[in-house]
Amino acid sequence: MNSIRKQFNEEGYVLLRNFLDKEIISEIYTDARKIFAQQIKKVTGRTVDIDDRDAFEAAMFEFFEKDFVSFVNTGKTVQHTFSLHRLGVDPLIANLLKEVGLSNPIIGARPAMQFNSRYLSKDGSKHWKLDPHQDWRTGQGSLDSAVIWFPMVDAGADIGALQIIPGSHKAGLKESSTSGYQGGITADLKEDAFVQTTFETGDLLIFSAFLIHQSGNNITKNIRWSVQLRYNNLDEPTFIDRGYPMAYIYKPETELVTPNFPTAEQLETVFK
Repeated sequence: MNSIRKQFNEEGYVLLRNFLDKEIISEIYTDARKIFAQQIKKVTGRTVDIDDRDAFEAAMFEFFEKDFVSFVNTGKTVQHTFSLHRLGVDPLIANLLKEVGLSNPIIGARPAMQFNSRYLSKDGSKHWKLDPHQDWRTGQGSLDSAVIWFPMVDAGADIGALQIIPGSHKAGLKESSTSGYQGGITADLKEDAFVQTTFETGDLLIFSAFLIHQSGNNITKNIRWSVQLRYNNLDEPTFIDRGYPMAYIYKPETELVTPNFPTAEQLETVFK
């Protein structure tokens, strides 16, 4: 058994230093900021430099406050960039999954990009800082399902990098307040059991979907930009026996999100 798989099985995670090409991360990060910048200009009237981190993120906060609906929709849109999805099926990722034991990996959920800050929160919502949880509860896939997480900026305790409990993946599925994304484990957990992870751009954390983890506390004025990728193993016996269940439900809106749109004239303009 290789050392990566051994640690994955024993500890439930492996933190790999300088694993990802920084240019690939930069492309994903840039694509997302460009999409936000387009809507920031529409909502605030200002053109922002995406590479001026503090100014750009201040504009993000202003956008959030001025047009929450458009902000949420833009946040959903950045989940669909080609650059993000290319990484999700990159041979480098596929080989890593096989190294930790997923002999026949398949995507468990669409790639997710997250941008966490207390300034991007309404009415005391804690979606920016998740309580202790296990990702398997929201995916319910193979027993060896794995999660890949990495920040697109350097991330330590101050910006809220993940905190994990090594070995907790073997303790079973814990009771939770809900199966939803924000559901937290209801059992008492000792704070000193959590280990704080730290990252430089290019570092990657791969962990069992049963590993107990939580968001760190982002005390900075910056956004913690990160990516999460989830995978199942098509060869895992209980996954086969259960008929490859899919707990994620993707569905369209039942009504037009923009009433009375489009007009025939608008389509004529597009296709002239």
